[in-house]
Amino acid sequence: MKTIIFSLLLMLSSAVMGQYPTVGKIHILDPRMQSLIDPDAKIEVVAQGFTWSEGPVWVKKGQYLLFTDVPENVIHRWSEKDGLSVFLKPAGYTGSVHYSDEPGANGLIINKKGNLVSCEHGDRRIAEMPLDAPEKKRTLAHMFEGKKLNSPNDLVQRKTGDYFFTDPPYGLPGRGKAEPAKELDFQGIFRINTKGELSLQAKDMTRPNGLAFTLDEKTLIVAQSDPKAVIWNAYPIDADGNLGSPKIFFDGMPLVKQGLRGGGDGMKVDAQGNVWATGPGGVLIISPAGELLGRIEGGSANANVAFGGPDGKTLFITADMNLLRVQTKVKGKGF
Repeated sequence: MKTIIFSLLLMLSSAVMGQYPTVGKIHILDPRMQSLIDPDAKIEVVAQGFTWSEGPVWVKKGQYLLFTDVPENVIHRWSEKDGLSVFLKPAGYTGSVHYSDEPGANGLIINKKGNLVSCEHGDRRIAEMPLDAPEKKRTLAHMFEGKKLNSPNDLVQRKTGDYFFTDPPYGLPGRGKAEPAKELDFQGIFRINTKGELSLQAKDMTRPNGLAFTLDEKTLIVAQSDPKAVIWNAYPIDADGNLGSPKIFFDGMPLVKQGLRGGGDGMKVDAQGNVWATGPGGVLIISPAGELLGRIEGGSANANVAFGGPDGKTLFITADMNLLRVQTKVKGKGF
C-alpha cells in the first residue's frame, strides 16, 4: 500500500510540474519506422503503482483512458485534466471469496453503441454496460455448449457489429488445464454475432491472447502468448463472417532467442495498417506485410496498447506497474 501511495504522489507531483518521468528507448530497425514515430520521442510514465495494468481503451467522447488492473479487480480512469481515479470496482469478479490471482477485467473496448464491453476473468464472461450506468451491465457470453468459458482475455468488434474474443486460462485459479475449474478442454477464439449467438471459430492456438482486425477487416490477427511459440496468426474472414485457416503473420521466436522477454499480448492497428503489438522486447511495430519495423522498449513487461489523445496519435501502453504514453506520427485505426 505504501508503494502505491508513493507512486501516485510521484505521478501527481510530476503532473503539477508539467512533466512526467520518462523511461525506455525507441529502437529503429527499418527506415520506415521514422515516419511513424520520432526516434527521440519521450516514453512518459503518466501513472504507476499498479499490480498488472491491462486493457487500455480511449473514450473519445470524454477524452479519457480506461484501463484495468487485473489482480486488483478494478478499472481505472485517467485523463490529462483529472489524473487518475477508480472507474469501477469490482470490475471482473463479483464473488465474495478469493477466486484467483487474476480475477478482474482484462481487455476493454467501446462498442458501436458507445458502451463499455469487458472481458471478465472471475465471472468468466463478456459483459456490456453504459459508461454512466454500471448497474445496467449485462452478459453477452458466458457459456459454450453448456460449459463455462475459461477467462475471456481480449476482444474486438467488427464494423458489422460482430465481436471476436480470445479465451485462454490465465484468470482461472490454476491458470491451466489441470484444475477442476476448467470446463473447456481447449483455448478458443470465439465470435458473438449480431443475434447474440456464440460460436467457436478456432482452437488451434495454445494461448490465444490479443487480437485486431486489418484495415479492411477481412483478416483477424491473433497473438499467442505461449513462451514456446510466440506467434501472430492471420485468419481470413469469409463472406459469412467466420474465420478460415490461418497463416503466420509474424513469428516472434527469433526475438525470444535473442534474449528479449515477453509473449504475444495486446495490440492495435494504425491508420496505415501497421500493427503495434506487445511482444518480446516491448511494443513491436509490424508492417501490414509482417515486417518488423522497430520496437518501443518501456523498461518493464508490456501487456497492451491503445491509441488516443485529442488527435488519435498518442499511444498508451499498459506496462506491468506503469501506464505509459508516447507520441507517434500516425493515428490509430478508427480515428
